[in-house]
This record gives sequence, structure tokens and C-alpha cells, in this order.
Amino acid sequence: MKAHKDIQGPTSVGGHAGAGPGVDLPRLGVDAPRERRALGWLVLVAIAAILWLARPFAVGLLLGAVMAFMLEPLYIRLVRRMRRPSAAAVTIVLLSGVAVVGVLGGFLTLFITRVAAFAQALSGQLGAGGAYNDRLTIVTRWLGDVGISTATIQSRLEAGAGEIASRSAAFAASLASGTFMGALGLLLALLTMYLVLRYWTRITAMLELISPLRRSYTRALLAEFHRVGRLTISGTLLTGLAQGMLAAIGYWVTGVPHALFFGVATAIASLIPAVGTMLVWVPVGIYLLMMGHTARAVMELVWGALVVIGLSDYVIRPRLVGDQAIPALLLFIALFGGVIVMGLAGLIIGPVVIQLAVAVLRIYARERRAEQHRA
Repeated sequence: MKAHKDIQGPTSVGGHAGAGPGVDLPRLGVDAPRERRALGWLVLVAIAAILWLARPFAVGLLLGAVMAFMLEPLYIRLVRRMRRPSAAAVTIVLLSGVAVVGVLGGFLTLFITRVAAFAQALSGQLGAGGAYNDRLTIVTRWLGDVGISTATIQSRLEAGAGEIASRSAAFAASLASGTFMGALGLLLALLTMYLVLRYWTRITAMLELISPLRRSYTRALLAEFHRVGRLTISGTLLTGLAQGMLAAIGYWVTGVPHALFFGVATAIASLIPAVGTMLVWVPVGIYLLMMGHTARAVMELVWGALVVIGLSDYVIRPRLVGDQAIPALLLFIALFGGVIVMGLAGLIIGPVVIQLAVAVLRIYARERRAEQHRA
């Protein structure tokens, strides 16, 4: 909280906290208890309306907040150097946006280029006189021996291609819609980053004021949210980086070309729910097997299963994301249950929710013990 000394709490006008300039709020009359209850219900309705409208962008808003928590030390240093909190917050937000767009755009461009070059090389190798033409002939003969006709496969591929072509317009519209929603989510995340970096003290003061809980409880929960959010996103990013590095080592040892590129692809794929890194190292292992490198293919698949997934997901990720005071079972429920229920966002939201739930239970247990001691 020392980073925001320049930020004052909610403005008070005429003795009413949070009132805007020139606003004269009415005082509660004789029926004050009933009016307070009615006002409390209106507050609940207002909060519900805000949450309902923000629900489609909940992931972006949460990511923006936890990214602000993670980058808060950098913000503190910039404020001390620049002496202008707003300029420091804008600088961090702009750099974050450029970094996200640059990394994703650069990787997608490189990925498309690599795939196109690989497809062209594979087509040449499988053609007449190509190095893999003999293997293709053997596979075709084997399929005929087991009763699978190559003509049937060709007709099904042609039918599938026709169906893809007929649905290309719908796919293009869906892709455009997804791109727009992704850009809008990124914009909201960056705006949330700025607000949290610049006004977190004011936000916490307002939440403490309107919360039905005791101020110390609200302050403790917000501090836990701040800590867990920063720990969760940094742990997720570091785990993905570790998986990419470990996978790149496996690719290099087994002789996979462009091992560094596939390592970066593995790190990015680690953020995809359910399948994750298997989207990269399993096809690589199958490719080595089809090329006749059986020993290297088995080594690659075993390395991916035991090291890239086993070591990273079950040893590294829980230690980076979780709290040592929280049972490992709850951490696994938070990570994998969050992914199953909420998809990719569950990697971030799951641990945050479980840590906040544990914090609430600890506060309640502490209060119960205090009541028993008083009794």
C-alpha cells in the first residue's frame, strides 16, 4: 500500500463519504432503520446489476487486476523515478499491451510460416521420387491388407474438404467475432490494470466502506486477493516457461528440427485447457515414429509425459501457484477443477477462488475460537 501514498480515500462532501462535488445527500429521517434496510437492498441490486453486465468480460477484468498486482513493484519504482503516478501507470499499461500483441502476433506469424514450409517440404518428400514415397507405399499396402480402401479414404477426404469449403463463411464470421471479443477483452484488461495500479487504495477504502463485513475482515480479504492474484498469474507464467524449456531440451536431445521454436509453442500450449502441451510434443513424437526413428520417438513421448507434464504440473505448478499452508488436494482441485468448470480462465480464477475461500474459513475459525475463549 505504500505505493499509493499519493492517492487519497473517497472524497467527502458535506460529511457524506463518496459524494461527488456539489452533491447534497439527504439525511436519514425518523424511520432510519427501515431506510437503511431499503438502501442496503438497493446496494445489493446495484452490485448484482454491475456483475451481470460485467460477466462476459469477467476474465479480462480479473486478468487486468492480477497483472496490475504482479507489476506493482515496477509501478512503485517508476513512481519514485518519474514523480507522476498517472504517467507511470500509463507507461506500464502501454508496455504490457505492446508486449502481449507483439508476442502473440510474432508467434502466430512464425507459426504459420513454419507450418507452410513444413507442408511444402512434406509434399515434396511424399511425391514421386521423394524420400518418404516408399514409406507411403508401405502404409498404403498395409491399409489394404487390413481392409481399408485408399479410394474410400480419398472420397471421405474430398467430402470433408467440400464440407469445410461450404462452412468457410461461417468459420470466417466466427473467427472475426472471436478476434473482436479478444481485442475488447484485452482493452478492458488494460483499462483495469490502469485503474488498479492508480486507484487501488481508493478502491479498497470504498469496498471497506460499503461492505457488510467488519472493516478488518474486508481489509484482510482484499489483501488476500492481492497476494493470491499476483502469486497465481506469476506462477502460471513461470510454469509455462518451465514447460517450454523442458520440452525444448527434449526436442534437442531427440534431434527434432527447430527445437527452440517447438519449445516456445509448447510454452504457449501449456495455457490451453485439458490437452495443453500434448498438442505439441505428441505430434512431434508421432512424426519421429513415422519417420522410422522409433527409439527417439519413444524417448520424446516418455519425456513429454514424465517431465513436461508430470514434473511441471504436479511439482512445479503447485509450488509456484499455491500456498504451503493450503493442502495439496485443494490446490489440485483449484487448478484442474477450475480448468474443467471455466476453461482456460480456470487456471487463474480457480486458485484465486480457493485461496479466498480458505481465507474466509480461517477468519471464521478465528472468530469462533475467540468466542469460545470469552465464554
